[in-house]
Amino acid sequence: MEVRSQFFTYGEDAESRLALHDGQDFGPVTLAYETYGALNEKCDNAILIFHALSGSQHVCGFNPEVPQAGERWNTECQTGWWDDFVGPGKTVDTDRFFVVCANYFGGCYGSTGPSSINPVTGQEYGGDFPQISFGDIVDSQIPLFNHLGIETFHAAIGSSLGGMLVMNFAARYPERVNRVIPIASGLESTTLTRVHNLEQILAIENDPNFCNGHYYNGPAPLRGLALARMISHKTFVSLHAMEARMTHKCEQEQDEFSWYKIKTPLESYILHQGRKFLRRFDTNTYLYLIAGWTNFNLAREFGTSDYQEVFKKCGHQDYLVFSIDSDCCFYPEEQEFLHAKLVESELPTEFITVRSDKGHDSFLLEPALYAEPIRRMLEKN
Repeated sequence: MEVRSQFFTYGEDAESRLALHDGQDFGPVTLAYETYGALNEKCDNAILIFHALSGSQHVCGFNPEVPQAGERWNTECQTGWWDDFVGPGKTVDTDRFFVVCANYFGGCYGSTGPSSINPVTGQEYGGDFPQISFGDIVDSQIPLFNHLGIETFHAAIGSSLGGMLVMNFAARYPERVNRVIPIASGLESTTLTRVHNLEQILAIENDPNFCNGHYYNGPAPLRGLALARMISHKTFVSLHAMEARMTHKCEQEQDEFSWYKIKTPLESYILHQGRKFLRRFDTNTYLYLIAGWTNFNLAREFGTSDYQEVFKKCGHQDYLVFSIDSDCCFYPEEQEFLHAKLVESELPTEFITVRSDKGHDSFLLEPALYAEPIRRMLEKN
């Protein structure tokens, strides 16, 4: 199934600009998005998907190019990142449902972000792009939903960082979704997450080519982004899976080290993960999303620490929470906390622990472990 990204632009006049959490307004905003299936006459069969940190609007099928993304849209991006889950006859059946996914505001796959041209200056926004929150990302998509004619989604699904966005959407716009499925995610950033993310932020900021985000007309901060990705990658896969993937020879580029020499397949594998990421992602986008993750706390968005207050308007919603027992990016305790807060708020909630040796990446790799519970939730009256 070959698909193409679509683009929706708003905020070209003062009344329609995007209001940000820090009091600024921003426009114009373009969102790159894809849809699959058909919206029915009642407009009640739509499913919203929020992608993970380095994902895109391209959920399923084959998309050969997104010209607005340039060379970043390489072979790693062309097949939908959830192609095993979404499509005709699959877990999220596009013969029945109308599926929507948008690249995030701040992204680099066609949505307005730091690498986009600022119409005022004629140059890339770079470091002048506003520091965004996850609430800003959610808010940025509301005009798109209105444009598509969707008042209420049958369900919203988000995995990893996307799970945080799905919880933000469900709590702040409760009337716009009936079923909520967060996978391997949480309600707020943890101490360990904030430490890991600070390491990545410093790796990027200390690359001499970063130039406060204004690097598009010069050498890119590739070392900083590669190091940041290496720091994060170890949380995405289990050690068992990492060992199984160590097929690369012990090689290094001459300028990466002066004293130390790569000696093991593990070291070569981690370097390879950092290097290949450079070809498909923008450093500023990575930095902005990591910072948004670091500062995410759903209760704080409501000015409270009481999650019953957060979910007080969500009584009509059904929740399906997935946890992965080998996850060390979003540890199982985070989903247990999320589940407990939903139960305290007396919301219908099913909690499932997936037994897997794949770690956090299980939600990408093992559709059979998630299929039946998701189907049941989508069929629920």
